[in-house]
Amino acid sequence: MIRALALACLCVVLCACSRPSADTTSEDPAQRVVTFAPNLAEIMFAVGAGERLVGVSAWSDYPRAVLELPEIGDAFSIDQEQLSLLQPDLLLVWESGMPEHTVDELRQRGYRVEAISTRNLDAVAEAMLRVGELTGQQTSAAVAARQFVDELEALRAAYENAEPIDVFFQISARPLYTVNREHFISEIIGLCGGNNIFADLDSFAPSVSVEAVIDRDPDVMLAAANAGDEAFDEWSRWPSLAADRYRKYFLLPDTIGRGTPRLAMAARSLCTALEQARSNRGATQ
Repeated sequence: MIRALALACLCVVLCACSRPSADTTSEDPAQRVVTFAPNLAEIMFAVGAGERLVGVSAWSDYPRAVLELPEIGDAFSIDQEQLSLLQPDLLLVWESGMPEHTVDELRQRGYRVEAISTRNLDAVAEAMLRVGELTGQQTSAAVAARQFVDELEALRAAYENAEPIDVFFQISARPLYTVNREHFISEIIGLCGGNNIFADLDSFAPSVSVEAVIDRDPDVMLAAANAGDEAFDEWSRWPSLAADRYRKYFLLPDTIGRGTPRLAMAARSLCTALEQARSNRGATQ
């Protein structure tokens, strides 16, 4: 599917270059955009539409330019007065991150609302193309999306014959959460030659027990750096775990948890961690 998206991105670039400059959306390109998730603010800048961003949600921190923009609260607590003062002509909301009733209320207030999904890697590339379309930045968005897809495909090619390794990705320790096969983190584990030990679970970000992790005995454990140095302290109590025997615990860049083009950078770090884990395993066997 990622390869198909690469072709689609190329088509957008070629089509845009072969016709007069004109908007292809059914509505005029948005000029004043407010985003309701940090990843959407980042995508705005990634596709060349950062100058049209007039407001952001709490926790928006990249690129640095977003720190200068007014905050409108978050998906669960919106500062309606501030939002009104910004006079946006488009609100971008994270599809799985804002309650449906809140989206309905915003539309009832007369706002143009677009829900954007970044659930998996394909969706991230598609989000870039869609934001580019909504803001009149189709060409630059297609170039950025194509670069993102190409970087992921290069990793897939580099690790397609890598020795399989079982992986546990820890979102949080207390309570203990992980990811299933549909999450982009699980996809990245796969393209790096790893097997997500909880890929089979139904929930997108399931809660699991310590006993379940011990039973599935991963070769390596991963977490985002914002989990802190104590992220894996719990597992030192279980020296029989393969990950403990091979000393294979790795903290990854925080961007591993944010659906933006910087996932490609985080993916490189994850692949490097799994390669180091393979080396550790080989040295102790």
